[in-house]
This record gives sequence, structure tokens and C-alpha cells, in this order.
Amino acid sequence: MTVRASLHPRPPGLHRRTLLLGLLAGGCTPDAPTLQGGWVGTHPERGHRLRGELPKADGPLRKTGVLIVGAGIAGLACARALARQGMDDFALLDLEDQAGGNSRAHHVGGAPCPLGAHYLPLPGPDAREVQQLLAELGLSRQLLGRTEWDERHLCHSPQERLFIDGAWHEGLLPPAEDASTREQYRRFAAAVSQAQHDAGFAMPTRRARWTAAHAGLDAQTFATWLDRQGLTDAKLRWYLDYCCRDDFGANAASVSAWAGLHYFASRHGFHAPGDDTAEREPVLTWPEGNGWLSARLAEPLRERLHLGRSVLRVTEQKHGVELLAWNEAAGAPERWQARAVVMATPLFIANRLLAAPPDALRDAAGQLSYAPWLTANLLLREPLLIRPGAPPAWDNVRYRTGALGYVDARHQSLDPLPRPPLLTAYFALPATQRGELLRQPWQHWARWVTGEMAQTHPDLPGKLERIDLCRFGHAMSIPTPGLRGSAALTTLNEARGRVVFAHADLAGYSVFEEAYTAGVEAAARIRL
Repeated sequence: MTVRASLHPRPPGLHRRTLLLGLLAGGCTPDAPTLQGGWVGTHPERGHRLRGELPKADGPLRKTGVLIVGAGIAGLACARALARQGMDDFALLDLEDQAGGNSRAHHVGGAPCPLGAHYLPLPGPDAREVQQLLAELGLSRQLLGRTEWDERHLCHSPQERLFIDGAWHEGLLPPAEDASTREQYRRFAAAVSQAQHDAGFAMPTRRARWTAAHAGLDAQTFATWLDRQGLTDAKLRWYLDYCCRDDFGANAASVSAWAGLHYFASRHGFHAPGDDTAEREPVLTWPEGNGWLSARLAEPLRERLHLGRSVLRVTEQKHGVELLAWNEAAGAPERWQARAVVMATPLFIANRLLAAPPDALRDAAGQLSYAPWLTANLLLREPLLIRPGAPPAWDNVRYRTGALGYVDARHQSLDPLPRPPLLTAYFALPATQRGELLRQPWQHWARWVTGEMAQTHPDLPGKLERIDLCRFGHAMSIPTPGLRGSAALTTLNEARGRVVFAHADLAGYSVFEEAYTAGVEAAARIRL
């Protein structure tokens, strides 16, 4: 029987128990203190300015050589590349008050924690731009022809654990207690290796030649491909669903088979238990997650960063580009003029902003779908009770739940003093909950998150001091069947001229390596 995890991170049959635990967390008992917290990090109402009438702008015209719309990883990478080329006549605009997009940081109780992306796998040979960045940031060096990593920035051990059958187990792959499950693990490992050999995969994906084999995988869902391979073991399927939701925001029944295999084949494969070659994939991480990286990308650009600017319209003209933005702090419109513009925004946003979007952009925007995300940072007064099994780890996941688990932001801290955990929990929500995510008050989602986490840690509600929540209505593009092979994406990836595009959407899914590479390559395609 095929088992597929629901996208909705609430296991069936637990609604009433979750609600009761959530009410306790919200301070709805006579002795419970009022829960502290709120929304942080994003301002959905700013993005929704696009739905209204454009304001009249008659103020001074600000001029620059290149305008970069969006200061996420792709926009920052593009600006960094322009600066390295010796260009200093450019500006970045972003609607948020902090650069970094999905890779930004937060502080709770004075301690750093992530708002979104929280780790970076060690880049492979195809991610040349990312390798160069990490070396320049002092994270790696070459020694006798090999890359040596600064171990202070590698994830400290223990790295991962899974709560299953009432106890914690090391690693996220469910234990294979019977021969059938072990055989399915081995068969999937062999299928990934075969795909690596026959088709070829790379990170970033544009470094692998697109073939008929890729197109065949891209034409079907990952779940369909697994069914056809006879890979239906419940534990394997849960794990693969989890991996898809973690990287793509949707389960195996929604993403393409190309995406599902790419997750493993573009990195270090899939290793079944007992495989002598199996090594846990090292990752770089920090207390603030990938906010550590985005802050270092943004710092040299601070004089060219214009934050709190909601771009409303981009109009290509005969000799340049004119842009209308709303200055959130001043409460007034701004006019900008440049010789070229880099649209480093999600493609559906770029399609709305451009007064005359190209056909390829319209087509690509119509093909893309996005996963809403909720991130919660929970500051505790005291440590959680120890459950049986493996000790506390950096990444902690519960089996057979739709939630993505939580990381402990203090796990990477070098502070020798013991402190209560600061947990960052992640939830990929179905698109049907996007409206609820934006409408409901933070207290509603705080109760919901607390109830979900109390299934693993019943003592958590009573120890919770503060919870800060961050919502991403369109957090990441989902690599649905047919998207990776889209002719529209190919056209946008190769576009040169006065208007170019730079975003992870150009790869059909959202990870740091894709966004950073897209930004660097966009800088080379601008024609002034």
C-alpha cells in the first residue's frame, strides 16, 4: 500500500488534543502567564500594494546605472558580481526592512535565530560561484589540492534525530526493522545511483545537460514514478515525502520525479542502512541560519541598499528603464531611472511589476505554484524533559507528522554556559491555507504551533516564554511536473538586454545555490 503524508501538518485525529494543548500555551488557564510574541520579518500588506491603484509620483527622479529589484540572495549575488566587475553605479530596492529574502535572521531574547533557510550543504564541483563565495568569507581553504572547511561552521554533532515509536533515533531515515523495508531502501539507493549514471544531475541544475531521460522524469510525479518502481514501503515513502516538503514545499504526489531524484542525485545520493560508503552529508549552519551568509553579502552593499521600498511598476523605455516605488518609511512614492534593471523577484511578481512583460515571463508565471511557509522561533524558560533514545540534536523531526520539525538555534553556540533551548520550527502549508495564514492573528498560529510541538514535548507549553512567527505567503516555487523542462524558463535564463531576471524560480525550485548562481549569471547578461 502506498502511504503519502498530507501537506497539512496536522495528523488526523489529533485536532481536539492539539487545540487543548494550544489553549494552554496561549495562557487560557487562570495561572498561566500571557504568551508573549508576534509576527516578525515580513510585511504582506506591502506586497499587496500591487493590487491597488498606482499613486502619482511627481517628486525628484533618482538615477542610477543598474536597478536591482529584490535584495534576496539572487539580488545580493548580482550586486556583488557587479561590484567585483568594478561597477559602482547601481542600487538595490527591497520591500522588507532587512536584506536576505528567505535567508534572513532574527533575535529572540538577545539570541540569534533563523527566519527561513537554516543551512547550506557543502557545495559540489558544479557550484563554482558558491565555492568561491565561501572561500572569500573564510569558510574554506585549499590545502594540498583538497578543500578544508572551518569546522566551527559545520553542524555540530549530533546532527539529526527522528522521534518514532516513543523514542528518538539517530538520523532522519526511519529505522528498517524488517527485511522488506531494508530491501526497499537498497532498491531506492540503486535507483538514485542509476539515475546519476544514466541522466546526470547537478547543483545548480543548469550545469547538467537536459536530456530525454530528464524530460521523461519531469513529465510525471515522483509518487507515480515510485509506484511504477514498486517502491511503496510506508517508511520509505514517508521519508521521501518529508524530503520533498523540506526542499520543495510539497509532497511526492505534487513534485516531479525529476525533482524527487534531483534532491538526492545532485548531492551525495541516497545511502541505505548498512552501506559501508554511507556518510552523513556535512552542512554549514549558524545560530542565525543562512542569515549569517545574507548579512555578509549585504554589509559591503549597505550604501546602495534601499530597504522598505515596495516596487509598484517597472517600465522599459527607449533608452532605459523607469521605476515607481513606494517608500514605506516616508509614506510617499519614489521615481527611479536606470539604464538597465535586474528583476530579482519571484517570477509571478516580476510579471506583475513589468508594464510590458515578455511572453516567456507570462508563460513561466502561469506555470509556477508556490508553497506558503510558517516559521516559529520559541524561546523556552528551561530545558525540555529528556525523552528516550538519542540525545538532543540540531535537527529534530517527528515521524508521521506533516510538520518539518525544528532546529535548536543554540546548538551551534560556542557559549560554554548551559542555556534553555531556542527552537525554530518549520511548517510547509498547503496553498489552501495561504489566506488563513495572512488573515488569522499571530495568537491563533502560536496556539497551533505549540499544540503541534507538544505532541513530541508535552512539557513545552508550560516552559514557553516567547514565540515569534514569520509567514511567507509564497515562500518557494514547487517543481511540479513539466516545470523544469519549461521552454519559458529556458528563455528567461538566457535573456540578455536591458531587463534580465535573477531568481531561484528560474530553476523551478528554491535553494541557496540556485539563487546565488542566478544572480551572478544575471550580472553578466546585462546590456547597458
